[in-house]
Amino acid sequence: MTQQLLLTAIALMLVIEGILPFLAPGIWREAFRRLTEMTDGQIRFFGLTSMIAGLLLLFLIKN
Repeated sequence: MTQQLLLTAIALMLVIEGILPFLAPGIWREAFRRLTEMTDGQIRFFGLTSMIAGLLLLFLIKN
């Protein structure tokens, strides 16, 4: 059951991440270009913020 849930979550993540490049490739390309210009610290902060937001969302859903 846990393995199926994990695979479902990964599949959903891939679908969500594919929406912007599919619908607006120019906007996605520009966002990716800006991302490559960020420092490592900025990228890490963005990643940490995303993880915390995801954990908070999971916590809210579970309770």
